[in-house]
Amino acid sequence: MTYSFPPDLHYDRATHLWVRDDGATLTLGLDALGLESLGDMAYVTLQAVGVPARRGQAIGTLEAAKMVGDLIAPVSGVIAARNEDVLHDPGLVNRDPYGAGWLARIAPSAWAGESAELVSGVQISAWVVEEIKRYRSQGWIE
Repeated sequence: MTYSFPPDLHYDRATHLWVRDDGATLTLGLDALGLESLGDMAYVTLQAVGVPARRGQAIGTLEAAKMVGDLIAPVSGVIAARNEDVLHDPGLVNRDPYGAGWLARIAPSAWAGESAELVSGVQISAWVVEEIKRYRSQGWIE
């Protein structure tokens, strides 16, 4: 199977969330490999707009075919928007993970430092190859 990882995004190694720098805000969503390992999204909750977000802490929950767990923020800041469409139709995350299936937008407070912790640019290809090997060895994907 082929997994799409747009090269203009940043990726969190631990959570398989992508981050797009939109200027004043950062848009977050689940990457293709993370979605493959989770299966079909059944339920999504997200913190309210205005709530602080801290890198490494929960900003919501995900319930999918293969897992239920916290949605962990890949960056710090304040939640500026949440995708109401995804809250009503979680399957949108699976159908269009890099477009209409985005999860939240954060007004960043430490982007310059935290972005260095994310995978981006020329690092993406090698990271994806290693992640696919790791996921296969764990039986999370075929």
